[in-house]
Amino acid sequence: MARAFRIGLIGLGAIGKDLIGRIRAGTLGAVECTGVLVRRERTDAGVPGLTADPARFFAGRYDAVVEGAGHQAVRDHGERALRGGADLLLTSVGALTDDALFDRLGRAARESGRRLILPSAGIGALDILAAGAVGGLDRVTVTVRKDPLSWKGTAAESLVDLDALAAPATLYDGPVREGARAYPRNVNIAAAAAIAGIGLDRTRLVIVADPTIAVHVVEIEAEGAFGRFTFREEVVPTLDNPKTGRLVAMAIAKTVRQMAGSVVVGA
Repeated sequence: MARAFRIGLIGLGAIGKDLIGRIRAGTLGAVECTGVLVRRERTDAGVPGLTADPARFFAGRYDAVVEGAGHQAVRDHGERALRGGADLLLTSVGALTDDALFDRLGRAARESGRRLILPSAGIGALDILAAGAVGGLDRVTVTVRKDPLSWKGTAAESLVDLDALAAPATLYDGPVREGARAYPRNVNIAAAAAIAGIGLDRTRLVIVADPTIAVHVVEIEAEGAFGRFTFREEVVPTLDNPKTGRLVAMAIAKTVRQMAGSVVVGA
């Protein structure tokens, strides 16, 4: 009997808790979580290998490490995960706006024979963008709309009165690179779309605080040699973290299930 696919988690927020729950329920197939790295010591009953000690965490052997803890976690632990012999799944794709970090992670993946994986997470249409980029893309625009509460604790608070906002307000309109840096916890999906398509500097990002909606709305428009396409999704935010849509954890679970399985859909 083949052994289970072993994953380690960096972070125990909405994504990590969702993955552990699905692993326990057996919905991901032959997958087991054997280690979880958090920032500070804590006690969570039943969480395997829970630790705030990076040395202890990386002493484990993983087929893949799933990052769900933010940009600093990518900077602190991404290269070590790859050089330790695991594939690395990033949810905080916006960290890759730092070219030096992106280069280090790519080099670590090549030299260790592992993969740096940018899963679709909360955004669809990455397969179309990546395919279109093969033949040439001329224009890509990503528009992210969230309710004002989702922009609390971000640069938006210095631009508009989020509590008093009565109509949609554009918070940013420019290249993805600067937008992802300014809103690191909100627009990782835009960074993923840019990397899949025409890059962080050529992809336009529009960020909107919209008091008329209760969901996260993401739209992608692209033109190229293949023709033209538009994509739109409306995602319910998580209860614990309104900045993140519920679809993110579901999509990460899908990616882990496909890595552990023998059938891959949408590669």
